[in-house]
Amino acid sequence: MSEYNPSAVGVKGSIFGYPYTLDEADLVLVPVPWDVTVSYGAGTAHSPALIKDESSQLDFSSPYIKEVHTYPVAMSEPDAHMAKTSEANRSEAEGLIAALEETGQLSAHEGQVQAEINDHCAGMIARVKGQTGTFLNKGKIVATIGGDHSTPLGLIQSLADRHCDFGILQIDAHMDLRNSYEGFTYSHASIMYNVLKLPQVTKLVQVGIRDYCAEEEQVVKDMRGRVIVHFDEDLHREKWAGNLWMDMANKFVADLPEKVYVSFDMDGLDPSLCPNTGTPVAGGLCFAEAMYLLEEVVRTGRQLIGFDVSEAGNHPWDANVAARVILKLCALTGVSRGHLRFA
Repeated sequence: MSEYNPSAVGVKGSIFGYPYTLDEADLVLVPVPWDVTVSYGAGTAHSPALIKDESSQLDFSSPYIKEVHTYPVAMSEPDAHMAKTSEANRSEAEGLIAALEETGQLSAHEGQVQAEINDHCAGMIARVKGQTGTFLNKGKIVATIGGDHSTPLGLIQSLADRHCDFGILQIDAHMDLRNSYEGFTYSHASIMYNVLKLPQVTKLVQVGIRDYCAEEEQVVKDMRGRVIVHFDEDLHREKWAGNLWMDMANKFVADLPEKVYVSFDMDGLDPSLCPNTGTPVAGGLCFAEAMYLLEEVVRTGRQLIGFDVSEAGNHPWDANVAARVILKLCALTGVSRGHLRFA
C-alpha cells in the first residue's frame, strides 16, 4: 500500500487499479458472467470483465466520503466454467425464445431443452451461493457483478443463511416478480419473485419501476406491505409538484429495516447512461438521484450487508457508468463498516 498512488494513472488488471489482494480485501466483488435467459439484448455476460477494465480510469476523491481508496476492495477471478456454460445455453435459449414469439408454444423437444436450461440456471445459482459463501465465511462483505439480474440470487441465499432479518433496496425499471418468464424459472424477470421465497427478506423496496405486468401487480398485493413499489412516473409527478428528491429518498429508505442489501439493475437509470443494458426502458433515475438514494441508506444508520450490480451492457460506456455505481457502493460499504467516514 505504501507504493500505491491513487493520483497516478490507473493500472489495469485489478478493479479500480487497486493494490489489494483477496486476503487483504474487506469487500470482495464476485463476477458472474451469465446472461442465458435475457429476453431482449444479450451481452451482459461480458460486462464484468469490461467493468474491471474500465474501472482503472476512475478517480477517487469525493466531497462527501474521504479517502475512498483506503477501503480494501478486490475482485475475484471470473468462473471460466460458468462463462462457457452461459455461452452454450444462451444460443439454445435464443432459439426457444424465438419459437415462443413465433408460435406461443414449444415442441416436446424444445420443452426438454428448456428444462435442461433451467437445470443449468439452477446450477449457476448454486455455484454463486458456494463462491460467495466461501468469502462470507472468511468475514468478508460480498457483492456480485453481473451478468443479467438472475445472477445475485445465490448471494442473497447465502446472506439469508447468515442474517435472520434484512431488507432489499432494488433500483430497477422492472419489478422482476414474474413466477417465471418464457418458461425460465430463474429468469432475470423472476429474480425478486425467487428472493421473496426467503422469509429472511422482510421488506423489498423498489424504486424506478416503469415496466411491469398484471401478474406482478398481484404479487405486490398478495405480499400485503412486504413489497413497496415507487413507480418512476410517480417520482416525476412528485418532483413536478415541488417535492425535493432529498425528502423523497428519505421516505423510501424509511421503510427499510436496519440491515439492507442493495440490488442495482442498471436499467433503473435513464437509458442514456446504459443504452446497451439487457432490457432498456425509457425514463429512469439520473445518476445523481440514484447515488443520493444509496447514500441515504448509510446516512440513516442502516447497515449495508451486500449488493449486486447487474445488467450493464457490453459496451465501454455502460461499463464506465456501472464502475462508478460500484465504486459508490464500495465506498458506502466502507462507511457502513467503519473503515471510511462521511465528510
